[in-house]
Amino acid sequence: MSPHDVLEIAGDKQQVMIKFLKTKGTLFLILGILGFIGVAVTVTILATGHSAPDKLMAIYIGIFGLIPILLLLIIDRICVWKFGPAKVNKIEVYMLTAFILLFVLNWIRLQLQI
Repeated sequence: MSPHDVLEIAGDKQQVMIKFLKTKGTLFLILGILGFIGVAVTVTILATGHSAPDKLMAIYIGIFGLIPILLLLIIDRICVWKFGPAKVNKIEVYMLTAFILLFVLNWIRLQLQI
């Protein structure tokens, strides 16, 4: 197997992943994958620490960080299977916009309290 063949196989896998994300990908799927990566990195850094509180915090972040993300991804995939990615993505954009609007309004409220 030559290096050219390896690059060609890697390119084919990349094209398959891009095609999957374009046809079946949703906003929450991408955010969920990024969340998994972020939690995994955080847990790894904390678990390799020297103190017991660091290791305990890694366990808590692992449990309370990964379970909600996993449930969100499962619900997302069920909705995509049932309704299709276009409709689900439209609803997810509305939900994310509402959360961002609430965040901004809360930030304004907190700034006016001072």
